[in-house]
Amino acid sequence: MTVHIDAGKKECFYHHVNKGETIDIEYQVIDGGNGDLDISFSLNDPIGLIIVGDFKKSENIHRHEVQLEGDYRFCFDNTFSAFNRKTVFFELIVEREGEQNLGDNQWNDMLEGLTPEEYYEMKVQDIMDYIGRIRMQMTKARQIQDILRSHEARDRNLAEANFMKVNIRSFVQICAMIAVGLLQVFLVRSIFDNNGRMNKIWQKVRL
Repeated sequence: MTVHIDAGKKECFYHHVNKGETIDIEYQVIDGGNGDLDISFSLNDPIGLIIVGDFKKSENIHRHEVQLEGDYRFCFDNTFSAFNRKTVFFELIVEREGEQNLGDNQWNDMLEGLTPEEYYEMKVQDIMDYIGRIRMQMTKARQIQDILRSHEARDRNLAEANFMKVNIRSFVQICAMIAVGLLQVFLVRSIFDNNGRMNKIWQKVRL
């Protein structure tokens, strides 16, 4: 998910998490609005205690095993910035207890000594287990793709910002060179012009 945090603002989000689950959250500042790529981050438990806190970081990853059920709050703080809006990409994943699936050897041990009806039920459960495993892998693949897209967006924003800075500085330098060249031509012509003001001033200075 990508959010925009205006200058001087703080945005918070809430997510209900059960005891025994694990919170995985990753964030990255992909656009600093012509400023630094940084943001402050905090994660609070349901009673308001700060679990983790980052100050002016560009990216980070946090993992927390939940011991207290309730609504967890995570905030992105841009109050330290007076002018620049920040664009932040973040990914929140809650791993539920018991989602880790059994391996093939464990399932074979469990199937020994079962009746045909029980065996059928276990095979159905086995299929469901594989489906769950595929779902988890697809979720992780999607997360990796989102992270890669965020890195690409950040690099593109940095490249565009640097391109603008280089163009502006080059334009200023070219204008300065043209102005200095014109001034030199004017001064040289004025010095050799006997009736010109610059020649009279130059003569007075020499005297």
